[in-house]
Amino acid sequence: MPALLTQVAWLFLLAIPTACIAWTVTHEEVFREPREYCVKQSTIRKTILGRKFFYLFTCEYCFSHYVTLFMLILTGFKFLLPDWRGYLLAGFSLVWIANMYMSIYALIKIDIKKERAEIEKQDKTN
Repeated sequence: MPALLTQVAWLFLLAIPTACIAWTVTHEEVFREPREYCVKQSTIRKTILGRKFFYLFTCEYCFSHYVTLFMLILTGFKFLLPDWRGYLLAGFSLVWIANMYMSIYALIKIDIKKERAEIEKQDKTN
């Protein structure tokens, strides 16, 4: 097993692309049409499985679990323990860190929008 500091570094670094992918798919304009389709399907599907399947593409928290699973398969990253429990710990830790990153990004984005609105308001009054 790598040293604890190396594992923690991997955890925080793997959370960056995990958060980026989850946020992009669930929020950004480039995926708007597929996301709108998924939102519609998540409300009109008759089975709970069908509704939940489509819902996971609209929720960054839900989707981050699947991105995390992909990242763990891609990298083989294990956290603290060298067996299956290391994958389990890595998965939940990675989801948590990625969601912290997305929360921070959302707050920053809100502040930027607020500042832009204030600037536009000042420009109109001047």
